[in-house]
Amino acid sequence: MFNRLAFSSAYSPKTSFIFPYHRNSKFFCDSFVGNPGILIENKPLTLEGLLQLDFNTIIWIAAPIMFGLVALEYFLSYKTKKNLYNGKDFLASSAIGFGNLFVNALTKVGIFYIVVICYNLTPWTIPHTWWSYILCFIALDFVRYWSHRISHFQRFWWSTHVVHHSSTYYNFSTSFRLSWVQNLKLVFFVPVFMMSFDPVVFIIIHQLEILYQFWIHTELIRKLPAPVEYVFVTPSHHRVHHAVNENYIDKNFGSTLIIWDRIFGTFQEEKEQAIYGITKPVNSYNPVYLVFHAWGDLLRDIWQRPKNSWSIMFGSPTAWERKQMEKAKKEKKEQSEQVETGIDTRVVEPVESI
Repeated sequence: MFNRLAFSSAYSPKTSFIFPYHRNSKFFCDSFVGNPGILIENKPLTLEGLLQLDFNTIIWIAAPIMFGLVALEYFLSYKTKKNLYNGKDFLASSAIGFGNLFVNALTKVGIFYIVVICYNLTPWTIPHTWWSYILCFIALDFVRYWSHRISHFQRFWWSTHVVHHSSTYYNFSTSFRLSWVQNLKLVFFVPVFMMSFDPVVFIIIHQLEILYQFWIHTELIRKLPAPVEYVFVTPSHHRVHHAVNENYIDKNFGSTLIIWDRIFGTFQEEKEQAIYGITKPVNSYNPVYLVFHAWGDLLRDIWQRPKNSWSIMFGSPTAWERKQMEKAKKEKKEQSEQVETGIDTRVVEPVESI
């Protein structure tokens, strides 16, 4: 059975020919730098082999820098009296971030197993070259845009993401609010897995994409030069994304490149001060509640209206939250009017006539 495609240019360093070969076979072919006659043994990707690779280097290098920048931002916030931080909010964000790291450590083997299956299913591989990093970046960023966008338009996926938007503050520590169940969104990345990038290439690009999100969560960096603002996601763009201002809701879903929003009509320029949070405020600093409160609301609605389960799970979370807020305001208004008019709303048991 032929499982991979090998690229050979035995006739000319500039000409590539494609022919199939067995996954475990040995053969002679050119390298991509045009060096003929190199013996290459292709082996399937295994879970054991993937787990032996050290993919945490970038994270461990970046971690002290990130915490240092959090401390610097807090100091500048205190010095300039901008009130960018709240103690309880910061502790909640940090607890959620550490919880996310713990969950990722527990699920690492399962996630890698899915990667291995997808990688070995495809009859081709994309080699570890300089251009594979560029291709992987474009493919992954494109998928991250759509994954993020869908997460804002369907309640099931919103439940895996809402914790990231729950803070009414916007600072570097807000980037730590990553859901403990966000790995459910792994399904969106299967097409990228099946492109069969070298695992090292994929993991490096994936980590860089995640780390990029850190610096865009700040009020201190305002507008950047126009070319940067046009191509890349900046703090200005992401402040819009985190806002509940009427014109800002469900805008700027880009991960690293903002061009996807410009192409697909979801771009919004920052024009007024953002008001942060979600349309149905949580009013809690409990990290467990912040992560799972949307799941509780979702399951409660499904329990009460089982026939509408599909529309509930994949309906608009923004529409639902607004409906809940309007309902709460209406009830509060009715109660206020009853108090003002002196109406006794208590239930009185009827007295039987003697």
